[in-house]
Amino acid sequence: MNLTVSLVTLLHILVFVYWLGGDLGAFFASYTLIDESKPVEVRLFALKVVNNVDMAPRTGLILALPTGLLLASIKGWLVLSDAALTLTWIAAAGWLVLVWRIHLKHLPLTAIERRIDIAVRWILVAGLVATGLARLSGHAEEVPLFIALKCLLLASAIVAGLLVRRTLGPLFEAVRAMSLHGPTAAGDAVIRRVLTRRSKPAVMMIWIFILAAALCGIAKPM
Repeated sequence: MNLTVSLVTLLHILVFVYWLGGDLGAFFASYTLIDESKPVEVRLFALKVVNNVDMAPRTGLILALPTGLLLASIKGWLVLSDAALTLTWIAAAGWLVLVWRIHLKHLPLTAIERRIDIAVRWILVAGLVATGLARLSGHAEEVPLFIALKCLLLASAIVAGLLVRRTLGPLFEAVRAMSLHGPTAAGDAVIRRVLTRRSKPAVMMIWIFILAAALCGIAKPM
């Protein structure tokens, strides 16, 4: 096999591995935050670990589309110009810098950068859904079926991730109160409810969508 094809294939596989693996790691590390028997310092450190590990799936999400399009172009599944691929990579690089800036600078929820990040996600969802539905409705026959399905699954994973963000709202205030005043029964109840009841279903849906997308890439139903 051509070395370039092999390297791009490996890169696309690594995106899947770090996205799912990082998501699993962040999810299970969050249970230390729930453990009321642990000292506050340990629970807060667990939150820091979760935030850092979670950058793997966030990075994987951003790189999923450009690596996938590059692989599809090299394999001949899609006809894409060099200009289109270049613009895709430039846009992905800009988004990646934005997301890492938010993380490293610990920007508040009200920061303009966070709003831009959310807007980009919704724009991407709209584009992916439009592509997938166009193929399923017979208006984009040039797009292989498995790529259309992967577009819809990726869009679903992004929406599930946005839902997770929405459910995590009460968590931050509860953690802040715990760091300032120590744990309380009410605060622990909020943390436990958010992480085990509200966000858990959406997180598991992300795993299902990612695995289904990977299966489509392997099976390649044309």
